[in-house]
Amino acid sequence: MTAISRLLDWPSRLIGRWLIWLVAVLVALQFTNVVLRYVFSSSDIKLQESVIYTHAVLFMVMAGYAYLTDDHVRVDIFYDPASPRKRAVIDILGILFGVTPLCVMLGWFGWPFVLAAWKIREGAMFFGGIPAAYLLKSMIAVFVVLLAVQALAILLRSIVVLCGEPVEPFDRRNQADV
Repeated sequence: MTAISRLLDWPSRLIGRWLIWLVAVLVALQFTNVVLRYVFSSSDIKLQESVIYTHAVLFMVMAGYAYLTDDHVRVDIFYDPASPRKRAVIDILGILFGVTPLCVMLGWFGWPFVLAAWKIREGAMFFGGIPAAYLLKSMIAVFVVLLAVQALAILLRSIVVLCGEPVEPFDRRNQADV
């Protein structure tokens, strides 16, 4: 099961390695927007929308990687002092009662939204903006799939921990080790 779970980590690892550079792109885009607005009293709607697109891709697509590396939000008051077996139980409960319902709800309600945007090739959000809102809305489906796959990988490793093997459910290695 550990080997299967590590195989399921592959999309998150690949995405985490390459999309981390979007942070620099996002900062550069926003900096350019601010300079244009406050120094040159100008603006560009496509540039402003590119910040929204970059932000969406960065946070929606990188959610699985954040989960893989244990960089997600969790209340650690019970988790940190717990034994590996108790942590595995907490992780399993979190996946079953948190991540899975989230993925099911977002998939169920988001898919028609994404599909409708693709059917009409939904254009810009604002006049003169990037004519690809359907691509932006696709990030909902990408988020659901990547997060569900990563949750399955962590679930498998947590089950292995409950069976007595000393496996770390999360990959806490540095980005350079990926």
